[in-house]
Amino acid sequence: MTQDITVATLVSAGLHPTQARQFEDALQFACDRYDIDTPARVGAFIGQMRVESANFTVLEENLYYTTPERIRAVFSEEVTSLQQASTLVRNPRALALAVYSDRMGNGPADTGDGWMFRGRGLVMLTGRGNVADAATAMARPYLDQPWLLSDPADAALVAAWFWKTRHCNELADASMWGSITKQINGPAMEQADLRQQYAEAATQAFA
Repeated sequence: MTQDITVATLVSAGLHPTQARQFEDALQFACDRYDIDTPARVGAFIGQMRVESANFTVLEENLYYTTPERIRAVFSEEVTSLQQASTLVRNPRALALAVYSDRMGNGPADTGDGWMFRGRGLVMLTGRGNVADAATAMARPYLDQPWLLSDPADAALVAAWFWKTRHCNELADASMWGSITKQINGPAMEQADLRQQYAEAATQAFA
């Protein structure tokens, strides 16, 4: 069984018509491939991706911060002082290397991995390790060309793959909103209430 994904249903689910047209076919293909095939599953998926990608408009992580306080708030574990944060203001590459090097399969700062494998796509896939897994699963050259993850077709496909491999279909079946957010966003659980609100509204749109 498949769930029809159209511009009209995507708009009803909260997308702007421009993004609905841009992602209609990509989302249909990705959801069909990874069994996101009921109103509950599609709704929860769309709701999460709306938050992750600023309503399907941001497909590459924005690491341009204008104050050290904001950098510390977002990356408190990796950036341990305001003095360090002040050296990373308005310097996305330096920030990426500071917070992502030697993590998630990335090499040390001098490899450039932290910048090369910053968050991309609807799900903001981050780190050489995760990108390598997606490249293998999709048979796509993401390790050599990680910017492909920002293409709508790849962005939708990788997001759906990530969703299924984290058992989010089953969590959506059980309306376990918090558990879905933890799988998608990690322990930070950012904007968990908004994710649930979007998911519930999108589920109604696809029902």
